[in-house]
This record gives sequence, structure tokens and C-alpha cells, in this order.
Amino acid sequence: MEQRCCYFLRNFGVWSKKYGSLKSTVLYASTLSNPRVGNEQEEATIPKGDLLPDCGFKVKDLFEAGVHWGHKIGSLDPRMAHYLFGERLGHCIFDLDITAKHLHKALQFTCGIAAANGIILFASGRDVRNAHAVEKAALEAGEYAHVRAWKGGVLTNSTLQFRCTVRLPDLVILTNVKPSSPVASRLDQHYLVRDSAKMGVPTIGVVDSDCNPNLITYPVPGDDDSPRAISLYLKLFVRAILIGKELSKSKKQS
Repeated sequence: MEQRCCYFLRNFGVWSKKYGSLKSTVLYASTLSNPRVGNEQEEATIPKGDLLPDCGFKVKDLFEAGVHWGHKIGSLDPRMAHYLFGERLGHCIFDLDITAKHLHKALQFTCGIAAANGIILFASGRDVRNAHAVEKAALEAGEYAHVRAWKGGVLTNSTLQFRCTVRLPDLVILTNVKPSSPVASRLDQHYLVRDSAKMGVPTIGVVDSDCNPNLITYPVPGDDDSPRAISLYLKLFVRAILIGKELSKSKKQS
């Protein structure tokens, strides 16, 4: 069953360094697209408190990576206004103190999911330049990645799509929340954000000044297309995942 499920996942563009059964909260999707919690596996319990005493970055690192640069002021989404510091040369400027606070929460949550042996899916929307970096980061963390066009029903109707019971991810990390479909509007959300919200899967998304932060569990305001910024995000999330897995191993050994 697991080999067959892995085969279907690879066909849909989800890459993994390894595939195995893990103990965590399991969400299944029936043919009627109604999620239910599986009872045959142990539920994931996220440890309370800060697992990362040091998140591995400072506000200076965000500034040097260009995280503060947004898009043109004319493309500003009103829902992103309270994340901004101001405007310079016609471009939106993010308040990096606010970004650091949201990124800190996102990294703590990611570490907790990894410590609970959860499955994490890295995804990228309309961002061809950074697709390889996202896949590479997922391999380094021993998790999954999807950087191609998202097909509807992969989460909401997975039983019918894969012809078998599929475990959904426990966390989705999007470095770009814009839709991957070339026919979709650039101002729309990635379909994965919508599907994850329907199935109760928490999401972490880098939201630029022209993005919609709604439906994202942990939005991280900042530049979503610069290779320097994306590289910094990925490095921090990979570090948080690896630390979480080390905590899980040490807990089992003790």
C-alpha cells in the first residue's frame, strides 16, 4: 500500500528523499471530500513552549537578504498594509520587526511539527527561478516538495485521485503563494492554500505586498521572489526541521 501511494505521489510531482510510515495525526479524504481523523495511528502531539531558543537569524540578516522590499505601491493588497513600514522609490517597504516576529512563530511551529514526526510539504507557486532551491531544501530536510502546477483534488479528493488511502501532510510551507497555473490571475491565491484550508492542514506562506494573507495559518510578510530572500527562508526552515527531528530522536533514545 505504501509503495503504491509513493508511486502516485511521485507521479503528481511530490518528491521525497525517503518514504515511510510516521506516527502523526492522519487526515483522510473520502470520495465525498469529507476529512476525518484516522484512529489507527497515534496522533501527533506538538511539544509546548519554544523548541528553538535561537531561530538562527537577526533583523540584520533579513535586511541584507532584501526581505524588506515589496512590489510597486500600486499593486498593494489592502490586507497587507499593516505589515508595511512605508514606501520608497515607488516600492512598498516591509517592517522587518513585524516580519521577524511572524517568522519566529513560523519556525517554532515548523520545529514542533518535525519533533512530532509530522510530514512537511514544501511548495512554490509561480516562481520558476527558485523551484530547484525549494526541491533541494526539501531533500536536505528529508521532506517533500511540489513546485509544478497544482492539480485540484490532490488534498480534497485524494482517495479518488490516488485510488488508495493517502496520508495528508501535517504542514505546508509555501515560499510563494501566487497560483502556479499560467491561466490564473497573478492576484489570486495558490490553489494549495485553499485546499489546505479546506482539509484543516496548517500552512506557512511568504506573502508579498501584492498577496492575500487570508487562509494562511502563519503568514510571513516579505519578498517572495528574490533568490537571496528565498534562500534565507529555506535555510531557516530546513534548520528548524532538522533540529525538530534531532529532538525527536533524543526523546526516543531517552
